Amino acid sequence: MADNVFIALQNNSEAQPIIEAIVADNDGAVVSESPGMVKIDVPGRLVIKRETVTEKLGREFDLQELHINLISLGGNIDEDDDEFILSWGV
Repeated sequence: MADNVFIALQNNSEAQPIIEAIVADNDGAVVSESPGMVKIDVPGRLVIKRETVTEKLGREFDLQELHINLISLGGNIDEDDDEFILSWGV
């Protein structure tokens, strides 16, 4: 069984399209909401796709905007202009 990676975002309207995109693109995503934070755990690998967030948001999205609402994460980061990936692998 793969270890979980996670991302925690502020629980606000700006982060909601990002959360929706993560759930849409990651099978097995488990969302835990609290008043100020939404934590999403995914087995093995979590990917945030610029294209999916753009779709959910209804406007162009720069993945660097993710950092505005980012609280914490667990996993190694691999990112480019189109994807932000968390995993424990290489």
